[in-house]
Amino acid sequence: MSVADRIIIKATLADLPKIRDRYPFIYLEHGRLEIDDSSVKWISADREVFRLPAALISTILLGPGTSVTHEAIKVLATINTTVCWVGEDSLNFYAVGQSPTANSYNLKKQVAMASDPELSLSVARKMFLRRFTDVDVSSKSLSELMALEGKRVQKCYANLATKYFVAWGGRSYKPGEFALSDLTNKIITAGNAALYALVSSIVHALGLSPRIGFVHSGSPLPLVYDIADLYKEELVFDMAFSLTVKMADEYNRYTALDEFKNRVIDMKLLDKCPADIISLLELKS
Repeated sequence: MSVADRIIIKATLADLPKIRDRYPFIYLEHGRLEIDDSSVKWISADREVFRLPAALISTILLGPGTSVTHEAIKVLATINTTVCWVGEDSLNFYAVGQSPTANSYNLKKQVAMASDPELSLSVARKMFLRRFTDVDVSSKSLSELMALEGKRVQKCYANLATKYFVAWGGRSYKPGEFALSDLTNKIITAGNAALYALVSSIVHALGLSPRIGFVHSGSPLPLVYDIADLYKEELVFDMAFSLTVKMADEYNRYTALDEFKNRVIDMKLLDKCPADIISLLELKS
């Protein structure tokens, strides 16, 4: 995989001295994170050793083949650097370690807005306005907005099926029964999972709770689902229908993830998504 094909570029010695501001994400794979003389040190699988300017890094994403010492986590927690354990290129999200001393401003703002019915509905309306630019949502209730969204998604599916000449019987997926889905539904499910992983990393990096949403509720990751819905049409739905034709009835996970990564890179999601969340929730950048 070339550097141009990566969603998150793996850090190298040449990259690190160029960091001037607090960098949002550093992705590391196949190596060891430890402490040497109170500084954070990365030892790659090729035995390349370099020090991380950890105080300038907002979030470290640990990919496959990585290990980290207890002392390294202690130092990272002290300087408010979030650590996420992810799959290759962060396309699976496994766990997060957040500092107990992290700034709680964004979380307090999120809780305050979600707890106030008027403010919560206002945030939801702004989210829907990103998708309904020609509809006046100022007086719509949440249930009315969700009904509009349901119709929009169904129309989107139908239009894409026509565009790519794909037979479409509707969205269908049961947890644990991925293999029973048709090809288009398999690609949508895989694309959604990858998108949720990336959004989860961003939500945690901003100091927000994925459990407190404004549209979704009663699920493990309401805020992640809220934000992911802003990008699904371009990143997931169009990809699924276009790849259905190319795959010719044979699902290929690597082809799907490669296409997803290309689309994420093209739309600069790792820049766009944090900016969108900050704008929607009126947070401090």
